[in-house]
Amino acid sequence: MTALPEVLPIIPFTASPRGEVVLPGSKSLTNRALLLAAMGQAPVTLTGALFSEDTELMAAALRKLGCQIDADAKALTLRVSNQDLLFTATDPFDLFVGLAGTAARFLTAFCAAAPRGIYRLDGIEQMRHRPMAELINGLREIGADVRCTGEEGFFPLEIHANGLRGGAIELDASASSQLLSALMMVAPLATEPVTIQLTGSVRWTYVEMTRRLMAEFGGQIAPAESGRFDIAPHAYTPPARHAIEPDPSAASYWHALNHILSGDLTFPGLRASGEGLQGDAAFVDVLQKISSIPDDIALDENFKEISDTFLTLAAIAPLRRGSTRITGISHTRAQETDRVAGMANELRRLGQDVIEEEDALTITPRPLKTDQIIETYGDHRFAMSFGILGCHDLHGDGSPWLSIRHPHVCAKTFPHFFKLLDTVRTKSSAE
Repeated sequence: MTALPEVLPIIPFTASPRGEVVLPGSKSLTNRALLLAAMGQAPVTLTGALFSEDTELMAAALRKLGCQIDADAKALTLRVSNQDLLFTATDPFDLFVGLAGTAARFLTAFCAAAPRGIYRLDGIEQMRHRPMAELINGLREIGADVRCTGEEGFFPLEIHANGLRGGAIELDASASSQLLSALMMVAPLATEPVTIQLTGSVRWTYVEMTRRLMAEFGGQIAPAESGRFDIAPHAYTPPARHAIEPDPSAASYWHALNHILSGDLTFPGLRASGEGLQGDAAFVDVLQKISSIPDDIALDENFKEISDTFLTLAAIAPLRRGSTRITGISHTRAQETDRVAGMANELRRLGQDVIEEEDALTITPRPLKTDQIIETYGDHRFAMSFGILGCHDLHGDGSPWLSIRHPHVCAKTFPHFFKLLDTVRTKSSAE
């Protein structure tokens, strides 16, 4: 693939987008499925898997821990086997997770559940500031020896594994549902039952995704009663093949493109809202609501359950006449970057009136400033969201008016995003 420039001008569409967009597999499901397959005893082939930085970091770590993962990027398959070789080596392991939150949380829990060994986990500097304390303390409560070798509650970590005994955990997963998902997935490996009692709010769509995916891999876990999960010890019995759903978070950008340009793009294999495992599919419902009301009506939407898509809506908010208020997003301040502050900064760079609160952004449209370079903060979602805004033909002649700095950050979840955007624009103009 041709390398992207450090600063990428976005060429606007001069025709409505048409055709099919084949979406990448879900990062959330690919990394969960890799972990669940590794905890089984028989080979598992994942089809439709995502090949990106985050999933490659997860796969590389599992290989280092001993199991075999055969990857076929062309066929989009990952085959997990030789799980009996996991954790058999005696030398300390150094595992690198980059900025992959799913890999960081899932591998921490997995290594803590190992029967033996010393595991040192670290990532890039930004990863050292992402919330880990609740997961670390939860694992300690059920018998894990997890040591913070830097600041308490954060990466880097050193785990002296001796299995998990089980017991009761009180957990506040409001910072990230991944903290709860990690504990849920390894809890069956404990020698005694594990009870997880939630003490704070959580993004239930991702928790339910984990629970339902566990069931598809033979994990026995009932829906939470009053925020409490009771998980008995049992073995995973994964299927020989498991299909990864396309990523509705990635689909949000293309839905937004359809919305702002009256497009007719279709997405083969994408599940409709409420049909699949992923809650972010509900983003299309938000766009349908916007399309059904006058453009000058103020919009107020809670994005707590679909917060990975809030940047998509915020980036195209300047194209409305009415204001857009987005709430339920305070936890995104501790993701790849402070997404609330970053989005406010970039919208103001474009001349927009933005009110930033701890848990909300209110965007009042103003004339868009041109010849601006959007900062991405090492965060893939800034690059893709503003890439869609740049597709709006602001000058009416197809000339670029907005550029993206460091567009290569999309490699985290959607490596070919900008190439695909260019292909769709070219094909749409030719029709």
